[in-house]
Amino acid sequence: MPETQPTPPTSRRRRDWLRFGAVIGLLLIFNFVGQQFFFRLDLTQEKRYTMAPATRQLLESLKQPVTVTVYLDGDFPPGFRRLQQSVRETLNEMQVYGGANLHYVFVDPSAAATEKARNEYYASLFKKGLKPTNLGANENGKRVEKIIFPWATVAAGGKEEQVLLLRGNQAAPSDVRLNQSIEGLEYELARAIRKLSPGQRKRIGVLEGHGELSNLEAGDIIGSLQPDYDVFRVNLNQVRDRDLQSLSAIIVAKPATPYSEPEKFKLDHFITQGGRALFFVDAMRVNLDSANRGGMLSFPLQLGLDDLLFKYGVRVNPDLLLDLNSGVIPLITGMTGDKPKVEPMPWQFYPLINNFSPHPITRNLDAVYTKFVSSIDTVKAAGIRKTPLLFTSRYTRLLPSPVPVNLNDARLEPDQKLYKQQFEPVGYLLEGRFASLYTNRAQPGTTRFQPAASPQAQPSKVLVISDGDFIRSELDPKTGRPFRLGFDRLANTEFANRELVLNAVDYMLDESGLISVRGKQITLRPLDKLKAQDERRSWQLLNLGAPLLLLAAFGAVRAWRRKRRYARF
Repeated sequence: MPETQPTPPTSRRRRDWLRFGAVIGLLLIFNFVGQQFFFRLDLTQEKRYTMAPATRQLLESLKQPVTVTVYLDGDFPPGFRRLQQSVRETLNEMQVYGGANLHYVFVDPSAAATEKARNEYYASLFKKGLKPTNLGANENGKRVEKIIFPWATVAAGGKEEQVLLLRGNQAAPSDVRLNQSIEGLEYELARAIRKLSPGQRKRIGVLEGHGELSNLEAGDIIGSLQPDYDVFRVNLNQVRDRDLQSLSAIIVAKPATPYSEPEKFKLDHFITQGGRALFFVDAMRVNLDSANRGGMLSFPLQLGLDDLLFKYGVRVNPDLLLDLNSGVIPLITGMTGDKPKVEPMPWQFYPLINNFSPHPITRNLDAVYTKFVSSIDTVKAAGIRKTPLLFTSRYTRLLPSPVPVNLNDARLEPDQKLYKQQFEPVGYLLEGRFASLYTNRAQPGTTRFQPAASPQAQPSKVLVISDGDFIRSELDPKTGRPFRLGFDRLANTEFANRELVLNAVDYMLDESGLISVRGKQITLRPLDKLKAQDERRSWQLLNLGAPLLLLAAFGAVRAWRRKRRYARF
């Protein structure tokens, strides 16, 4: 058998150089292709690292530098560190599409060298409206608390927007609330960037002329809308039809007197031609002064809107809902010396709504405050999609008209057996091409008949909430100025009424679809804490020992192969 000739050293050296050159060439080619064709792979089940198309479009169209300052640097417990890391990851992804126009920096508010400097820095953050949060978490059976500033500021073009990073339902466990906050990071940051980006402003009309909320009572929600929209007071009796059509949306805020047929015709024409509308209306008339003086009977409030809303697909029923999950009212419970003693007492006519549909308007929303709210039923309306948004709790009582209302009933312990209804819807979103109430009818005050199908008809959106007080701000008795919408001075708590209305307006008017980012969902997969504690030692040993065993096995195999390969030489 002929003996195998060994490979000459020169040939082996040439082969090694050719292999090395081929590897370098492939790396250069891949690098060139990667620069020409950008792509990213997100292998997570929820696509948590994938920016929504609306966000990408917003970031790619930035025309001025945007700087994001995040006040979440420092040492945090693991739960808060997850929020910190998620903010960083979200901004990293945004920077990919924003390029050189997007910069971010993390700041530790407590990193000042002296206590005086730290307090001065805290004061500057307070002045901006950034309030600290004291959150707790359980770690290894111990309670850990950390004061943090869960805020970011977005600055561009000399203007600045504050972004609250810690949102979610306050009634949820801390880990669930942190997860809800992480789900909303992309939307909150993108929304702030959009506010600072120049663009054409849309117009919103707030109706007046029928006892609607005054400028003071609706002051906070009007002021909250004005940074993004042009807001006007509109009287249907005085506005011309073409001026009404120049609006993008109208708000009907707690009317007290009926609408006439010509006014309803203008309202109907606006909606069927594609205009958006938000109705915050009461179904029942309640006078709190009479209720405080011995009681009253609440009867249906005739606004003349029933047939209009019925045509669009909903019916606000003439009843009142009582809920064991409720707000409070001040009542005199005794005397302290010569002064009356006033205490807040639960009042079942003020339901606290904490059950929502998983819709972008209400997803991960905190509780909202309602007063004298009514149930809503749906009726057949062809081509209209009806989405219930708000529900009462599982302990609800429905009282049909007429309803006795007496503030002294708050002193009595409610009978839980009477609260048999549950999850009654009190808010609906209607979407589609609405049929006109005046189809094949004469326009009020004229002989002109309306066609069965208007050629100018466009799809629209209508929000109906059966509570006129939903967007009414309480007034400070000392200054006469409105509190923030949703703030209850008796409970010293701010509810999410303001956020829901802003989300609804964004959803109805935002053609880019950015509001849909609020529907992003990240599944929380918590560990079994008891099992993790029991098996902690074994997993630690495995994590320490397995790498050493693998390294030893690799070394033994490599030595055996080298010995076998070179023994023949």
